[in-house]
Amino acid sequence: MDLTLTIELVKRFEGFRAKPYLCPAGVPTIGYGSTHYADGRAVTLADAHMSKEAAHKLMEAELRHRYLPAVLRFCPKAAGDVKTVNALVDFCYNLGTGRLQTSTLRRKVNSQDWTGAREQIRKWVRGGGRILPGLVARREAEAALLPHGSL
Repeated sequence: MDLTLTIELVKRFEGFRAKPYLCPAGVPTIGYGSTHYADGRAVTLADAHMSKEAAHKLMEAELRHRYLPAVLRFCPKAAGDVKTVNALVDFCYNLGTGRLQTSTLRRKVNSQDWTGAREQIRKWVRGGGRILPGLVARREAEAALLPHGSL
């Protein structure tokens, strides 16, 4: 599955930081928004800096091996549309797979209610208890990738 669109979204909305930092939700993060390393260890604020190349490899591995399989498992109806999968993989990368698993968004995608799916994806704009303009823009970018008709 081509995840070029997801990689572009992640880089655009996460940006790159070599030094560990706390994201708006208070989670230690590094690189392009990674919260864990390839070996499963959680990022800590005491960790060493990371190069752009290492961060890209980590992000791409997470997308392919953690988030893409979850999206395909939770939303099998999306599998036939690369743009939809990319939108959902970005959503999961940003919020975690558990959010998709238990969401109305998942039900809308699986019933191919694309108007409802776009409405649902746009609801996930809070970080640290407040609406964040960056999340509003990210959800709009994801919503734009969802179909306007049936798959």
